[in-house]
Amino acid sequence: QVQLAESGGGMAQAGGSLRLSCTASGSIFMISVMGWYRQPPGKQRELVAIIRADGSAEYGDSVSGRFTISRANAENTVNLEMRSLKLEDTAVYYCNADGIIYSDYSEGLPYWGQGTLVTVSS
Repeated sequence: QVQLAESGGGMAQAGGSLRLSCTASGSIFMISVMGWYRQPPGKQRELVAIIRADGSAEYGDSVSGRFTISRANAENTVNLEMRSLKLEDTAVYYCNADGIIYSDYSEGLPYWGQGTLVTVSS
């Protein structure tokens, strides 16, 4: 069993910045991929960014160059620095953990956080 605790988010003006954090807890040995997805109002969930245990990252086209993802493997934490925010960044942001290996070396299913709302206003 894994719990994902998200923090950050809230409201920001266009052009501003926000930071999201997510920490996974449980009997975890390692998590291969951690990342953020978002669901804008009335739209489907989409990739924001993922980062692998080796530090390699991928970004969605709409956030590339504006958002930066990072992680602390020892703390099972993933962070998302969001800069130059746009109105279209308004969404519920979800933390994701995939490729989970538990302390007994068994493999786990992907987990999702509860989501945190980011609202960008003009």
